[in-house]
Amino acid sequence: MALQRAQMRMVRWMCGVKIQDRVPSKELRKRLGLDDIISVLQQNRFRWYGHELQKEDNDWVKKCMEYEVEDARPRGRPKKTWREIVEKDCKVRGLNREDAMDRSRWRKQIEIFDDHNGCE
Repeated sequence: MALQRAQMRMVRWMCGVKIQDRVPSKELRKRLGLDDIISVLQQNRFRWYGHELQKEDNDWVKKCMEYEVEDARPRGRPKKTWREIVEKDCKVRGLNREDAMDRSRWRKQIEIFDDHNGCE
């Protein structure tokens, strides 16, 4: 992913390490006390998703999130929607909608994992 590559370029630059030095990405992030950008984005999506699920059914935010545009889509593979990405992430982590109703439990379940999908 381009975002991960950009993050690691900056991390290597901050640490003064070249790719030829063959220092693992995980080690460099640990030195700086940083989390993987993918994990951070995923946690932020989960936080908003939990917030949205806890809203009342007649709340405008919830209505906007559930609104589907009924227009013809362009040719080719359609872009993934925000909801599709979040639901895929939930499936990977084993989360469901009922988990979000208990705020403290949801908070604990969405914390960043150190070894997100083994990405380096």
